[in-house]
Amino acid sequence: MSRNLLIICMFCVAFFFGKFETISQNNAIEKKVNTLKQPPYLKAGDTVAIVAPSGILKNRIGEINKAKALLKSWGLHTVIGEHVFNQNHHFAGTDDERCEDIQKALDDITISAIWCARGGYGSVRILDKLDWSVFKENPKWIIGYSDITAIHNEVHNLEIQSIHGMMCTSLQDDTETIKETITTFKASLFGEDLSYTLKGSNFNKPGEVTAPIIGGNLSILSSMLGSDSSIDTSGKIIFIEEIGEYKYHIDRMLQSLKRAGYFDHCKGLIVGDMTKVKSNTTKWGSSIEQLVLDVLSEYSFPIAFNMPAGHEKDNRALVFGKNIDLIVKKEQSTIIFK
Repeated sequence: MSRNLLIICMFCVAFFFGKFETISQNNAIEKKVNTLKQPPYLKAGDTVAIVAPSGILKNRIGEINKAKALLKSWGLHTVIGEHVFNQNHHFAGTDDERCEDIQKALDDITISAIWCARGGYGSVRILDKLDWSVFKENPKWIIGYSDITAIHNEVHNLEIQSIHGMMCTSLQDDTETIKETITTFKASLFGEDLSYTLKGSNFNKPGEVTAPIIGGNLSILSSMLGSDSSIDTSGKIIFIEEIGEYKYHIDRMLQSLKRAGYFDHCKGLIVGDMTKVKSNTTKWGSSIEQLVLDVLSEYSFPIAFNMPAGHEKDNRALVFGKNIDLIVKKEQSTIIFK
């Protein structure tokens, strides 16, 4: 065999096996992102546990009673964690007490969903104390947002879907002002059709993709980097929201995620509410939208702004881990849960 022919043969073999390996890796990613287990949707007669994994519930009995009444109106029963109203400085009880309430709810197979009373801060302190073995065999819906992103991450890594949606303290607002928040929360719990049409934006980066949606609060996602609770974003659509941060903080967190490879193999980005952005003495010089686009300028995946989810009254439910069709145009964007 001539030297040139040998080189050509070796090149063909390397190309074939390299391509085969790439296809195998892509198939592995597709298989992984499409195997998230879906907990059973709720039906009348089911029971929801209300727990407080994070911040203190001082003077919040009224909201918890409203939450019980709301669930009752849907034909659901409610159990309240034993330590929900405990107070330990910043937290709703000690780490062990908050963990105990969640553990009981995870292990009780008669409970169909776990609804977090509020966020704030504290979920990360109990993640490593929880035993998920019963939950993995008998998955149930876990609902919340903001600080509950830490728990969503953990559940996602167990390959189980969860609900980014309203919490009990959302009911401090008049129900008419949060009508869409409540309606979509119920739809996500009971397995009803869920789709959103988002207001258009000139900052939108057009494109169409179908993939699972994951994510949550930007600060929490950033804080999970380097831990077992960080999520693999490959082949997935990332959702982010934030409250009470400076623009340079938002840039810093996005840069950290980017440097960690968060966006390298993702399929798209949905930007929710960026609420109460703080003013710095040195002005940032651009909008939040432009900030996001600048950080992600080298990526080609679609980016949709104006998702009404996060720390505003209109906080629409998202089923994390579920496939969505994301269609992004300048005029509007569409999200359809499969």
